[in-house]
Amino acid sequence: MTLAGLLRPKGAQVVLDGEPLHSVPPEQRGVGYVFQDGRLFPHMSVADNLRYGLRRVGAGPIRFDDVVHLLGIRALLERRPRTLSGGERQRVAIGRALLAQPRLLLMDEPLSALDQPRRDEIIPYLARLRGRLGIPIVYASHAVDEVMRLADTLVLVEGGRVARAGALGDVVSDLSCGLASREGAAGVLRGHVAAHDDRRRLTSVACGTDLVLVPLLAAREGSAVRLLVPAREVILALEAPRGISVNNCIPAVVTDGVEEASGHSALIGMEAAGGQLFARITLDAASRLGLAPGRQVLALIKAMSVELLEE
Repeated sequence: MTLAGLLRPKGAQVVLDGEPLHSVPPEQRGVGYVFQDGRLFPHMSVADNLRYGLRRVGAGPIRFDDVVHLLGIRALLERRPRTLSGGERQRVAIGRALLAQPRLLLMDEPLSALDQPRRDEIIPYLARLRGRLGIPIVYASHAVDEVMRLADTLVLVEGGRVARAGALGDVVSDLSCGLASREGAAGVLRGHVAAHDDRRRLTSVACGTDLVLVPLLAAREGSAVRLLVPAREVILALEAPRGISVNNCIPAVVTDGVEEASGHSALIGMEAAGGQLFARITLDAASRLGLAPGRQVLALIKAMSVELLEE
């Protein structure tokens, strides 16, 4: 609300590209706002909703056809909002905000009103926006999985105060802040598409010095990607196993470990060549493997359990 200009800060400043905004009227800030619900005009077609922002600001660097392609909404242009799914409405709302040529895009829990399948549908589009438009995005969410998939810099707010702030990997790997231990915790590896193997139907992603195999992708070689690896899908070993179906055996070093509130499980944090990994395992397994900071392990990861997003 403060960034949008709807509330005036007390004892703070809002600065964008070196320009103080706290005294600038909301309509002059160049801020695009995407709400929890689409708030589309029901009497307008999708195309007219998208062009609404253009009427006020005119043409700019963000073009109509580019937004339509980026959000995959060309087939929706002649339809009315009432005929759209929740995910489709949110994509149109994002497109309308972008075509207002914003300097900053604010997204206020834009997926909170959607069920899980619709959320999973729209997140790749949000990741594409982050990587291709070059517009800073402030994304507010209570959902850990959304944050892990989309954020580069993370500000953790608890009780109205900033509890932790920094690069996503730094904040998430700090198990004392409690973010990683929540449901949906996952590690993040960054890399690029190294090669495609059409015969095996697999793609190799280079994450630092390691290669991670994922199901065959359409992405071109060299494309920067982010791999999301759920903690519940990671198995730990001290030696490389033989004769198993798991494709990936990634060297890692234990950085931390915490007993979870259930009293039955532990969350183990690890540093790998391409980023951070987590494993949710039983307390017994953590004890048997002697998992303490500095312990070298192998993280076994099924190719099918890795989610890939464009950077």
